[in-house]
Amino acid sequence: MSAPPIFLIRNATEKDIKGVKRLANILNTVNLPNDSAVLKKILHASSESFARHIKNPLQREFLFVMESLKDGELVGTSMVISQHGTRDAPHIFFDVLDDERYSATLDRHFKHKVLRLGLSHDGPTEIGGLVLAPDHRGAPGRLGKQLSFVRFLFMAMHRDWFKDRVLAELLPPLLPGGHSLLWEALGSRFTGLTYMEADRISKENKEFIKGLFPTDAIYLSLFPKNVAAVVGDMGPDTKDVKKMLEGIGFKYVDRVDPFDGGPHFEADTSAVQPVKETHAHEVTFGDEQHIREAAGESGEGLVASEDKKGNFRCLQLPYRHQGHVLMIPDWAGDILKVKARDPVWLCPMVRQVRM
Repeated sequence: MSAPPIFLIRNATEKDIKGVKRLANILNTVNLPNDSAVLKKILHASSESFARHIKNPLQREFLFVMESLKDGELVGTSMVISQHGTRDAPHIFFDVLDDERYSATLDRHFKHKVLRLGLSHDGPTEIGGLVLAPDHRGAPGRLGKQLSFVRFLFMAMHRDWFKDRVLAELLPPLLPGGHSLLWEALGSRFTGLTYMEADRISKENKEFIKGLFPTDAIYLSLFPKNVAAVVGDMGPDTKDVKKMLEGIGFKYVDRVDPFDGGPHFEADTSAVQPVKETHAHEVTFGDEQHIREAAGESGEGLVASEDKKGNFRCLQLPYRHQGHVLMIPDWAGDILKVKARDPVWLCPMVRQVRM
């Protein structure tokens, strides 16, 4: 029987442009657009962030890539933006509110959903850019979950680099070609832009939303039902992401994206399950049978290392730990570039306890 493939999650470098471009073409979002020029800027900013060359931690953006060690192919990405929403580039959203109306004369009561434009100059940390190549979805090891959780592991490693709240913007249902019902009914009428044009401009500057969108209440009851229905809804490929986020502490906060109505989920950063459960350990090595059968807590988890230059490496591995000592397979040391007694960080994914 051949050995299962090994997938390394590491910091992206500027040499990864070809593989990242191929993955960006799958999703093509604001955080990871299918645009070579923008992707080069993202990769440069990420490289500078991991290397600590950007002095203010809240200005850093981190892009992770998942690499198949069999052939060097990049099969996935994920991102952490330390702060989404600053004085120069505010975090802009629609609050989704209820407005109740009653007429005693007619004895009629109505409850309306209302959108109101909001912004924050001191915004949360944002996670995004999660892409897994279609031919690796459903593969052993739950690669998508690894790509998602590695961001929380990294936030736990450097908790003071990130805000006390963390945001995930989920994709809504879109029309064929990536068009948005809400944008066609609302945004295009106040900006004169197509959804694609607005999406492209917003990658650099969202000022036009603040300048041109109405600041008064927008009643969804004025829109066709199929338009109102997309506000706060999710596309079919996003349902599993929602379930995962809710399972680790995120909640819908009655806010949506002003472009397409995609819902915002937030959590207290330190209360997110994989952030709480990530801890530093001193590494040691053993064979996999010993790791599975020894006393103490064992299981599978993300194990990460980081060198003095900020190079980050992470594998999902079987482990056993007692106290602050973590045992991982012998072969993993070379890949993580660690030796006995070096520090590593563990985010458990599956646990077993043997007495």
